[in-house]
Amino acid sequence: MTAETSQTLDRGLRVLKLLADTDHGLTVTELSTRLGVNRTVVYRLLATLEQHALVRRDLGGRARVGLGVLRLGRQVHPLVREAALPALRSLAEDIGATAHLTLVDGSEALAVAVVEPTWTDYHVAYRPGFRHPLDRGAAGRAILAARKSPCADPGYTLTHGELEAGASGAAAPLVGVTGVEGSVGVVMLADAVPDRVGQRVVEAAREVAEALR
Repeated sequence: MTAETSQTLDRGLRVLKLLADTDHGLTVTELSTRLGVNRTVVYRLLATLEQHALVRRDLGGRARVGLGVLRLGRQVHPLVREAALPALRSLAEDIGATAHLTLVDGSEALAVAVVEPTWTDYHVAYRPGFRHPLDRGAAGRAILAARKSPCADPGYTLTHGELEAGASGAAAPLVGVTGVEGSVGVVMLADAVPDRVGQRVVEAAREVAEALR
C-alpha cells in the first residue's frame, strides 16, 4: 500500500473479488484468513458492503456477492461495446456480414454490439439486445467451448440454422479478459460459412480482447 491509496477500500475490493471467485460463499473466518486481518475488520467490511447491496449473507452466515453488483455490471456494457466497435466494423466490412459482440447474461447469450456491412445488398438483421440460449447459435456455443477448455485455444465455432432459418454463423470466444465472458462472431445468409471467415473471426476476437485488457 502507498500513501495515496486507501487500505479500507482495498480490503473491501479484495472481499468482493474473493466472493466473486466462489459459488458457495465464504464465512467471516475464511475471509479473515484469506485477507490476513482479524474478524472484526471483516465484519465491518461486510456490513458496509451490505449497506450498498454489494454483499449479502445467507442464513448460515456465508457471505456472497449481492444484487447491487448487477446494477454496476449493467454500466459495463456500454464501455465494452465502445471498445469493441472498431474491430467489429472492420470484421463486418471485410466479410460482408453482420458482426456482433455477445456477452453472457445468466444462462443466456446477449448481443451487446452489432455492426452491419455498408456495401452488401442484403444481410441478416441482428440487433443489440437479442438474446438466445447459450447452447444455440455460434456465439453461445463458442463461449461454452471456451469454458470446457479454458487453457486451450478454442478456435472458432460454426452453426447453421440454429437461430434463423437459412442463416449460418461463426464465432470465437474472448480469451484472457478478466471479468468478461463473451464471443465475437458474424452471421450471414448462406448454407455454409466460407473457410476464411472462421480465422478472420478469431482475429477479430483477439482484437476485441486486446482492447478490453
